Amino acid sequence: MSETVAYEIKIARQEDLAAIVDIYNSSIPGRLATADTEPVTVESRQAWFDEHQPERRPLWALWQSGRIAGWASLQTFYGRPAYNGTVELSVYVHEDFKGKGIGSKLVSYAIQQAPALHIHTLLGFVFAHNDPSLNLLRKFGFEDWGHLPRVAILDGEDRHLAILGKRLGE
Repeated sequence: MSETVAYEIKIARQEDLAAIVDIYNSSIPGRLATADTEPVTVESRQAWFDEHQPERRPLWALWQSGRIAGWASLQTFYGRPAYNGTVELSVYVHEDFKGKGIGSKLVSYAIQQAPALHIHTLLGFVFAHNDPSLNLLRKFGFEDWGHLPRVAILDGEDRHLAILGKRLGE
């Protein structure tokens, strides 16, 4: 029987930003989860961090075993008032915690919290070759809503972007 490990999801604090950036940077070499090709700095992510407001567009940190095991953010989609109820969901998991359900816990939490944040639609923008992330979102009922062929070039290879969406409350 598997052991249940306690975890806590909290609003990220300024002092969490370095760990959040480390987790993000660890995803860059795999060329699956981000279009960044070089590590980012804490300083370069400060404005992004500041845009996350707990009451509208939170950034959550999942704590397990005394450290941040993963994080999820909700970001404004398209920046026009008619889209206020639609957000982009991003989820990143620390290398040491991959395959342990952290991503599922974060996606589930985002879905649960969305109504209180006046969010009715979640979007995921995922490289089409990123099967783990596509499978994660599909597990929670996200559907294929779009495909942008050859919109990125990583290491000389054309990459496609899948757009997945989930309308809540339907």
